[in-house]
Amino acid sequence: MANEWKRPDAPPPPLFFGEKERNLVKQVNDELIEKVIGQQILYYPIDIERTDFHELYGEAVEKTYLPPIRIYALVEFTDYSTTYMDSAGIDRSWEINVHFHKRRLEEDQNMYVREGDFVLYGDYYYEIVKLAEPKLLFGQAKQAFEISARCRRARKGLFDAT
Repeated sequence: MANEWKRPDAPPPPLFFGEKERNLVKQVNDELIEKVIGQQILYYPIDIERTDFHELYGEAVEKTYLPPIRIYALVEFTDYSTTYMDSAGIDRSWEINVHFHKRRLEEDQNMYVREGDFVLYGDYYYEIVKLAEPKLLFGQAKQAFEISARCRRARKGLFDAT
């Protein structure tokens, strides 16, 4: 019986999971984000060495920031709302989501996004209030390729980059 099926000794290699495929996805994302879409932000990371953090709570009243870093990212406007406050009047808030390319930041720019850092988009500063890594490359648990940062527009006087 020459046409008889035999079970292979090992399963076939997984599709699209190799280093070559991950590098291709990185290259395509880099080109799309930087050369086609071209949205830029300025990222202001906290200077951990010069900022005086509270020993117990880990918070700092006055933070020191490093010089800004230009980053290409995808920016999405998500929320604009107004609320009425009895003692102050109308309060407006704006939120954006900034989608960072994780491998580009960590491998090429040696940068790590953190809550509490600030970004400048357009003419306004936004504080990063929440981070997530929502997208995995081909469903692989250790291959997240996006960092999504929810950012709230900073009030005047909260952050001054000058």
